[in-house]
Amino acid sequence: MIDTYYKNQLTRLFDSADIQIGGNRPWDMTIHDPRVYRRTITEANLGLGEAYMDGWWECGDLEEFFFRLLSAKADEKILAPVLFISRWIGKAYNLQHPARAFTVGEKHYNTGNDLFETMLDQRMIYSCGYWKEAQTLDDAQEKKLRLVFDKLQLKPGMRVLDIGCGWGGAARFAAEHYDVEVTAITVSSEQAKLAQETCFGYPVKIELIDYRNLQGSFDRIYSIGMFEHVGYKNYRNYFELVNRCLKPDGLTLLHTIGSNVPCTNGDPWSCKYIFPNSMLPSASQITKSYEGLFTLEDWHVFSHDYYMTLKAWHENFEKEWPELQSRYSETFYRMWRYYLLSFAGAFRARSIQLWQVLLSKNGLQGRTTIPR
Repeated sequence: MIDTYYKNQLTRLFDSADIQIGGNRPWDMTIHDPRVYRRTITEANLGLGEAYMDGWWECGDLEEFFFRLLSAKADEKILAPVLFISRWIGKAYNLQHPARAFTVGEKHYNTGNDLFETMLDQRMIYSCGYWKEAQTLDDAQEKKLRLVFDKLQLKPGMRVLDIGCGWGGAARFAAEHYDVEVTAITVSSEQAKLAQETCFGYPVKIELIDYRNLQGSFDRIYSIGMFEHVGYKNYRNYFELVNRCLKPDGLTLLHTIGSNVPCTNGDPWSCKYIFPNSMLPSASQITKSYEGLFTLEDWHVFSHDYYMTLKAWHENFEKEWPELQSRYSETFYRMWRYYLLSFAGAFRARSIQLWQVLLSKNGLQGRTTIPR
């Protein structure tokens, strides 16, 4: 009787998104273990994701499945206890406290350089590419880097800070093509190690530190795909630090995934398995946090480009899985597919966004054209 109740609940939820349980379309759900009904209704995406990892259900087109669910806002119709608990924890505690700063580096970014080398572009840029007039992932990432550095108006000899440098691809590109000196920081020991090799011979300094320990003065500061780890309790502190480190005529660019509504917690499944302590900022949370410190010069939205980037990463991952599977488990494979394709569906449905925010310390003078 109880199982029938949960099955009916899930069926009604999926009906609103035109997803059938036991249907024959690519985005329909095939059930291998009936416990998935209760697990999904009582634990929302945490239960749905864990059930997929455990092989309890299958879907031929996960990206389309999530696109339909999120477009229908079906996720908002589940009132699972885990969601209320995560919101309470997010409000009660600073999940991005300095003592926890290196957790995401150890859990996610240290997963394995071999994995990221096969999945990403040749420069290992782990953020949204810019697909305007781009045909390949390599092209899209180079266009993104040029977009960032042209917006920042880099000039030879400038001192530049890269907050959250990944494997050093962006820092090396800036030094190589714009003749600048870069200080780049990360909380991942594996990233730092490879970044030092990648940037050897270039005026790039790689540091393994939390951004809150930064010192120095810079002409330009950028952050690409790091702000999602800052947390709403620390947004103001982040901008205060950038303001303190930026010279009076400086510019800073924030490249981040964003939420349509203010958040005080991250998605429970993603936080548990992919990005610990992550949290997506809303536009209002960002603007409130930099008010009185910076002048807004440009806000660029290109969310669909992240859908295209994630699909390219997934294609690479699937193609290279035979070479990776001796080092990673089948559960990891299902987890990683769920991560890439659920995020792709979310961006396609526009339930999450991709923004580049350009800020000046004292306002750009005269007529200014921002690159696109």
